[in-house]
Amino acid sequence: MTPSDMMNPSETTTDTEAVQPKQKTCSDVSPAVINRLPRYFRYLREFLRQDILRISSGELSAMMNVTASQIRQDLNCFGGFGQQGYGYNVKYLYGKISDILGVSANFHAIVVGAGNLGRAITGSNMFEHRNIDLIGIFDVSPAVIGQTISGLSVQSTDRLEDFAKDHKIDIAILTVPKEEARSAAARLSAIGVKGIWNFASTELDLQSCGVLVENAHMGDSLMKLMYEINRSEQG
Repeated sequence: MTPSDMMNPSETTTDTEAVQPKQKTCSDVSPAVINRLPRYFRYLREFLRQDILRISSGELSAMMNVTASQIRQDLNCFGGFGQQGYGYNVKYLYGKISDILGVSANFHAIVVGAGNLGRAITGSNMFEHRNIDLIGIFDVSPAVIGQTISGLSVQSTDRLEDFAKDHKIDIAILTVPKEEARSAAARLSAIGVKGIWNFASTELDLQSCGVLVENAHMGDSLMKLMYEINRSEQG
């Protein structure tokens, strides 16, 4: 980033917030665009840490390995947020992307399953960075119930229903064995959880219950890396 690309902190965001294209509804936005939004969020957050206050689609393209045209198309799905010849005000765009991703919604989350993965997730700073309040962790094992993990006391899953009566729970992170995943998901749906981040190594679909599920398979990501290494060695 060159000095000419940075905007003086005293400058206003009026130009950047000029009249934008009509925002599309959520159903109009492709999954590919949605999948790129968290990357924009991460890069913009890093720009702010570096006091970079203005960025062009071309400069963002070089860093993200996404074409400048694609970046403009992605952002136009939600209103554009930039101006030709000026680029994007980083703070303003970061705020808009945060709103789109629900960062400003202050979601509340729990972890169900206090094994190694559940403990690692509970100790991560990703919740704080995304304005998610992690409010509880649960397990079935008497050996771990009562232990403190990253400031949270592990509670028995028997208390899930009572806990939900007293606390707003938007997201549940599911790290139980796959044999227990469906019954755990059914309980979480019944207590009003809106979304499940599923690490249980099995596919869950709760659309009929009105619960959104993101099935996370770390092994898939590893095998994509394996494929790329294998392809590069053969090529």
